[in-house]
Amino acid sequence: MHGGPHHHEPQLVDDTLLDALRAAIPFAPLHLPTGLRCIEAAKARFPAAPEVACFDTDFHWHLPEVARRLPLPAALYDEGVRRYGFHGLSYELVVAELGEQLGGRAVIAHLGNGASMVAVRDGKSIDTTMGLTPAGGLMMGTRSGDLDPGVIVHLLAHKGYDAGSLERMVDRESGLLAVSGSTPDMRALLAARDSDWRAALAVEMFCYQARKTVGAFAAALGGLDTLVFTGGIGEHAPQVRAEICRDLAHLGLRLDTAANEANTGVISAPGSTCIVRTFTADEERMIARHAARVWCAPPPQDARLRHVCSMRK
Repeated sequence: MHGGPHHHEPQLVDDTLLDALRAAIPFAPLHLPTGLRCIEAAKARFPAAPEVACFDTDFHWHLPEVARRLPLPAALYDEGVRRYGFHGLSYELVVAELGEQLGGRAVIAHLGNGASMVAVRDGKSIDTTMGLTPAGGLMMGTRSGDLDPGVIVHLLAHKGYDAGSLERMVDRESGLLAVSGSTPDMRALLAARDSDWRAALAVEMFCYQARKTVGAFAAALGGLDTLVFTGGIGEHAPQVRAEICRDLAHLGLRLDTAANEANTGVISAPGSTCIVRTFTADEERMIARHAARVWCAPPPQDARLRHVCSMRK
């Protein structure tokens, strides 16, 4: 998920990298401990097998400074407090597979229990919703997304919160779960929204935030050629896609209702100047490509392993 301020390119796992990942846990406390346990378990079971770490931050590593830097003192930036962005492996696969079909100006929405968006110009990330940690940006299943920093100060100063209780609230007790009061699962919320106003509000807030972000990123890009939906919600919830795209006609975007319901890949209407499509998320495929590239350079001596490397694509 996160390599902190010093690690982002796919690389072989060694003791030095493991130490760096442990030090980076504060950047992604919900994800890095589990990832480290997986690395350690695999190493214990297969001690001779190489392991490759692939980072979700790599796709966003060269964000323009105007998007990367937070409006905080420079000393904090120097210590690594900046916008990193996540879901990079998912976005990287979309860009690799769709290529020129994306056009020069694309917004990709990875919407699932974790949700983010990225603005892509000519295949490169120029802005994204998640920031220092994967808790920022859009509201998610159990994560708050962006908050007025005054909320955090208020909770610390007047409500008895500390760092641990804040982390628990922001990562595990907020988002769709908090607004609905019942579940973070979008399928359940869509099924309940006609009879449960809180479920309806949670869906509406999620779509509203996403729709605002499409508009903001279109402004950053100077227009919009393509909007791509991926991730569990992005791929499988046509109602959510339709509500996000509502009122975006000023961007040249019109959905084909039947295509959207059928999830046909391209779901924009004929004549829409912004192409809307769905894409099946497959971060594991991107990880496998990176792992093969790192492991197979230089090619291993064993002829059988060289054969595996030759088939890595």
